[in-house]
Amino acid sequence: MPKQSACPEGWKLENQNRQHEHTADAALLDQRLALIMQPAHRDLLGQGLSGIERETLRVESDGELALTPHPHALGSALTNDEITTDYSEALLEFITPPQHDAAAVIARLDEIHQFAYRKLGAELLWSDSMPPALPPEDVIPIADYGTSHIGMLKHVYRRGLALRYGKPMQCIAGIHYNFSLAEPVWELLREAEGSKDSARDYQSARYVALIRNFRRYSWLLMYLFGASPVLHAEFLRGRNHGLDSFDEGTLGLPYATSLRMSDLGYQNSAQSEVSPCYDCLPSYIDALTQAVSQPHPAYEALGTKRDGEWIQLSTNLLQIENEFYATIRPKRVTYSGERPVQALARRGVQYVEVRCIDIDPFQPVGIDVDAARFIDAFLLFCAFENSPSCSNAENMENRDNFAHVVKEGRKPGLVLHRGGEAITLFDWAEDLLDRIDRTAAAFDAQRGGAHYAHSMALQRAKVQDVTLTPSARVMAALEPLRGRKGGAFQAFALDQSKRHAQTLRDMPLDPAVVDHFETLARKSLDTQAELERTQVGDFDAFVAAYRAGTLGTVSV
Repeated sequence: MPKQSACPEGWKLENQNRQHEHTADAALLDQRLALIMQPAHRDLLGQGLSGIERETLRVESDGELALTPHPHALGSALTNDEITTDYSEALLEFITPPQHDAAAVIARLDEIHQFAYRKLGAELLWSDSMPPALPPEDVIPIADYGTSHIGMLKHVYRRGLALRYGKPMQCIAGIHYNFSLAEPVWELLREAEGSKDSARDYQSARYVALIRNFRRYSWLLMYLFGASPVLHAEFLRGRNHGLDSFDEGTLGLPYATSLRMSDLGYQNSAQSEVSPCYDCLPSYIDALTQAVSQPHPAYEALGTKRDGEWIQLSTNLLQIENEFYATIRPKRVTYSGERPVQALARRGVQYVEVRCIDIDPFQPVGIDVDAARFIDAFLLFCAFENSPSCSNAENMENRDNFAHVVKEGRKPGLVLHRGGEAITLFDWAEDLLDRIDRTAAAFDAQRGGAHYAHSMALQRAKVQDVTLTPSARVMAALEPLRGRKGGAFQAFALDQSKRHAQTLRDMPLDPAVVDHFETLARKSLDTQAELERTQVGDFDAFVAAYRAGTLGTVSV
C-alpha cells in the first residue's frame, strides 16, 4: 500500500486549535455564513462557479449499443471543449462551461443535448447510468482520438482501463458536478479566523476540509439522488454479485439506491490499495504520486506492449492520477506540461469535482435545476461546517455508511453510525437537512427568491416519503414491465430514452446557439488536424515525456 505522508505540523496544530475553539459545529457554520452575508460581502457568494459533465451512451433505436464512430458533426472528441467522449467511443460527455448560477448550468446542458440530437440521426442517448445489454466485450469500441501523439496517449490510457476493469465498466455513465467558491470568500475567512497560512494554503486546506465533510455526509446524496437500483443481467457476465433477479434480464436489490456506486461499479481490487489521506493537500498529493509510480505485479505481468502495440501506459498501480476513482476530487486547471498533481502542488486547489451523482432517468438531460441547487447548498455546507481530521475508525465508518446506503438505503429503519453511535438514516438525514437549510437560505438571500428553499423542500419530502426518491420511482416503473423481452430494466431505460429524445428534438434551439456549436465543432476538427500534422516522431518518447510532465497537455 502506498505510504501516506504526514501533514505539516503547523496545519495539524491549527486544525486542533480550531476544533477546541469551535466545539459546536452549528455555531461555526452560522458564524461563517453571517460573515459572508454581511452587506459588504454578500455578492461574493454569487461569484462562485459550478458546472456539469454529463456522460451518456449512444445507442441505436432498439437500445443496442451504437458501434458507429463519434459523429463528425459533433466535432473532435479530442479538442472540443463541450462535446467529447469518455472511456468508450459510444460514451458521449457533455461539458458545460463554468457558470455563476445552477439555472444557467442546466440551461447550457439543455442546449448541448438539443444540438447533439440534431446531429445524431436515429441514435438515442441512453437515459440510465447503467448500460443496456452490451455486445461481446471484444466488440465494444474504445474511444478513438485520432493519430496525433496526444490522441494516441488518450486511447492507450483507455486500452489500459479496458485491460484492468473490463470494457463493460467503460460504458457506465454519471454526472460530475464541479463547484468552487470565489477566492475572495476564502481570503475573507482566512483573515477573520486569524490563519497564519498563506492565501493559497488556506484555500487548499478549506477545500480539503470540504472533501472530508463530503466523505462524512455523501451517503445523503446517494439516498436523495441514487437512481441505479437495478442493472442489466448481462453487465456482470459471470461475476459473483449477490443481487436478486427481478426478471430474466434484470438484477438488483430491493432497497438499493445506486448500484453504480457500489462495489459492482467502476472498481477493481487494485484500487483498494490507493488510500489518500484527506488531512491535508500534501498527503493527498503524496499518495497519488506514489500510486502512479508504484509497480503492481498483476499489471507488470501484462507489460505495456503486446506484439509491439501499446496496451497500457504503465504497469503501475495507476496509469495516471485520474484513474483513481473517487467520489470527489480536489482539482486545479493544468498549465502546459503539467500533470494534475503538479498543478495542485504548485498552485493549490481551485475547485472540487463531485463524481457520485447518478443519471436521473426521469430527466431529459439527466439532472434538473433543483438537484443542482441542492448540491450547491450541500457543498457550501460541507465547506463552512467544522471539519476535524478523520481517524482510521471514522474513515471506515464513512465507507461503511456509504456502502450501506447505496445497497440498502431505502430499507425501513436503516441504521448508520455517526461517531461510533448508531443512528437511523431518517434521523441523521433530518438533522443534516436542518443544517443545510442555512446554506440554502444564504443562496436565496444573495440571489433573491426562494428557489433554494424549494429545492430543500423537495429533498425533505424524499426523506419523509421514500417512494419519492429516484431509486424508488425506478423500481415502481419497472413493475409493469416485468418479464418484457430483454428484461424490465432494458425496456424502461429504452422507453425513457425515446421519450427524452422526442422532448429534446421538439424544443426550439436559437440559431445563434446552433452556430456556436457548429463553429466549435469545425474549429475542433481543424485543431485535431493540426495536431496530427505537427505531432510527429517517436510515440514511446512522447509517452516518457508525458510521464515526466514535460508536455503541453490535453486532459486524458
